[in-house]
Amino acid sequence: MAKVIFYEKPGCINNTKQRNLLQAAGHNLEAHSLLTTAWTPETLRPFFGNLPVTAWFNSTSPRIKSEEVVPEQLDEAQALELMIADPLLIRRPLIQVGETCQVGFDIPQIEAWIGLNPQSPVTEDLETCPRHG
Repeated sequence: MAKVIFYEKPGCINNTKQRNLLQAAGHNLEAHSLLTTAWTPETLRPFFGNLPVTAWFNSTSPRIKSEEVVPEQLDEAQALELMIADPLLIRRPLIQVGETCQVGFDIPQIEAWIGLNPQSPVTEDLETCPRHG
């Protein structure tokens, strides 16, 4: 199984479910707080790959919901600068296995990438925060 570096928001219900799912599949998890990691543009950018800037953001962040931050109006450099200053803006989780990084918890993608437990299929949404609209 894989050694998974998992950046989460401590106390997040979905991040806990995601971690449990990875551990149940036999992966070795190294969990870190997304909020206290000392991010730089060089360390954060690889997690977003070829995704559009709008897909980098946590859509339930208060600053996005209030439209203080509008991801559609940002370029990469602006997005990274805002996320480094306010990690609550970052879509969760950030996952790294070896040199491969990704953002979010797309179950079919993770199944194909590192494998999950096929005896316990997941049918619930593990990305959208259940505490927010």
